[in-house]
Amino acid sequence: MEFHHVPVLKDEAIQALAIRADGIYVDATMGGAGHSVEIARRLTTGRLIGFDQDEEAIRASQKRLESFGDRVTFVNQNFKTIRSVLSNLKINGIDGALMDLGVSSHQLDEGARGFSYQIDAPLDMRMDRRNDFSAYDVVNSYSAAELERVIFQYGEERWARRIAEFIVKAREAGPINTTAQLTKLIKQAVPKGARKDGPHPAKRTFQAIRIEVNGELALLSQAVEDFVCALNPHGRLAVITFHSLEDRIVKNTFAQLAAGCVCPKEFPVCVCGKQSMGKIITKKPITAGEKELEENPRARSAKLRVFEKMV
Repeated sequence: MEFHHVPVLKDEAIQALAIRADGIYVDATMGGAGHSVEIARRLTTGRLIGFDQDEEAIRASQKRLESFGDRVTFVNQNFKTIRSVLSNLKINGIDGALMDLGVSSHQLDEGARGFSYQIDAPLDMRMDRRNDFSAYDVVNSYSAAELERVIFQYGEERWARRIAEFIVKAREAGPINTTAQLTKLIKQAVPKGARKDGPHPAKRTFQAIRIEVNGELALLSQAVEDFVCALNPHGRLAVITFHSLEDRIVKNTFAQLAAGCVCPKEFPVCVCGKQSMGKIITKKPITAGEKELEENPRARSAKLRVFEKMV
């Protein structure tokens, strides 16, 4: 299957970056290069560095960005390595970066990857298939308490305990190998009355397991801080999130980076020495308009926040 990804909030994200033709920019999650193409075509003497831990995404991006030649550098790594990658490339500062934290349309739609509860496939969910740890390991080796923690914390699922108990009970008869098996168990665990309204009953649990498998939240705050530190003065970081946990981490990290002195108010002078690193451009997150929602329903939960470095 050809790697396909519909970029969310494309126009808003590109506008937020305020791209300079001679600047250095980073797409932290290239996917199918939907955002990257828009960045690259605005550059003349500038440079784009694109990250993705998915080898298929890198290959698709290389093909799509072929016409831009050596203006684009591809990095088949997680964006958390930004500091070491920039150091190796001998780049002292960047003028902007985009982090699109959603799972790509391609990964959801390609059955073999196991991201979707709507397609029967082996339990996988690895964004980087070089890693050994997969959804199979979470579902089949975690204790009931560990499963409940993951499903409740990362999926914000009110029936986390029942789902965890049903999974552990089912494992007594043999391993859970496929997404269809897991989806069936979740449907059995969630009471019929609770299944009437809202999203598919398996949506939150699948999201939670995917986050656990890929460590999506563990280093997000540090990565956001690393990207801001890498920015040149007046450079911008734009982050697109797709669920409340990600958005909360980004919002709080931006607030901490924007805050100056943290001394108690009664102190006559500052003794902490903490200085603000910049300002939050988006007081409220930018969300998709009606036209985009009609064309791409997956944009419904997307939120864009933007930070500008000032020092």
